[in-house]
Amino acid sequence: MRSRYTAFAVGDERHLLATWHPRTRPDVLELDPRLTWTRLEILAVDEGVDGDETGVVEFRAEWRGGGGRGILHERSSFTRLRGRWCYLDGEVE
Repeated sequence: MRSRYTAFAVGDERHLLATWHPRTRPDVLELDPRLTWTRLEILAVDEGVDGDETGVVEFRAEWRGGGGRGILHERSSFTRLRGRWCYLDGEVE
């Protein structure tokens, strides 16, 4: 989760696509260069520890840019694929 947030913050589309499950990964990812991600707060983690095959992370990420500020509040689902965590999807709250 933290590596994906960092990838958003620095504009690393390659890392985001590489850590996205192939079943749900978009063909193209275009990040908004006007946004600056300023803070990540992990609110809850369900499963996702050693021995688990799935996990859910609830987080808030703050951003600014494009003339405004905002907070993305999401519950992200992850699964292991060949031993690595992959983002499946998220529910924005």
